[in-house]
Amino acid sequence: MAIFITGDTHGNFKRFENTIFYEQVGLTKKDCLIICGDFGGIWTGSPDEQRRLDWLERKPYTTLFVSGNHENYDLLAEYPVEEWSGGLVQRIRPSVIHLMRGQVYDIQGKKFFTMGGASSCDIDGGILELDDPQFEEKQRQLNTSGALYRINHLSWWREELPSEEEYKTARANLEHHNWTVDYIITHCCPTSVQDQLSGGFYLADALTDFLDEVTRRCQFEYHFFGHYHANKMIQEKFVLLYKQIVRLEL
Repeated sequence: MAIFITGDTHGNFKRFENTIFYEQVGLTKKDCLIICGDFGGIWTGSPDEQRRLDWLERKPYTTLFVSGNHENYDLLAEYPVEEWSGGLVQRIRPSVIHLMRGQVYDIQGKKFFTMGGASSCDIDGGILELDDPQFEEKQRQLNTSGALYRINHLSWWREELPSEEEYKTARANLEHHNWTVDYIITHCCPTSVQDQLSGGFYLADALTDFLDEVTRRCQFEYHFFGHYHANKMIQEKFVLLYKQIVRLEL
């Protein structure tokens, strides 16, 4: 059996075509490919989007993903929650599965801790509300100035960052496993790693600080994450992925 890991897809699954991800030949649904957030396959609910999800379902392996900051959390919340491999998931298709926050899964005999989410950094112009009487004027001004902004429940959701309940769940599950796992899968990374990676461009938040806590308290082999659109190894244990697909040595 095999486990592969990659970074943000934003709803574009071209890298999983047979001619690019050629290692999929001979895989079965017992094999997994994990996406480190910004899956983006649940964004509009359109027929075209459903066809792309069906295309993923037809792949010979199982696709797993954690959430990022570019997900439609209103649509994602419509999927029921069930238990899978020791943790809670949302099954988008029989073999396209959302790995939820604060969970520990047993996948092919290895323990995976997952904590999706991240802060959007491209919102200097703020968050607009569709029911704001001045919405159109504010949007016009922002478009004219070239400012980056998002629209609540259309291109931005507060659920991009975990709730207090999700942090509580994460700590309880890690405590249950004696703060020892094999791999950590997230979208963003710990504050200390983020500072080294970006030189202060990305600001710390509750999630990156929490991941610093996890780094201090948890025993793990590797921490894989996306979000920053690069491929890089940091401090030997932190692996930033974007379009690269890596295979775990199990």
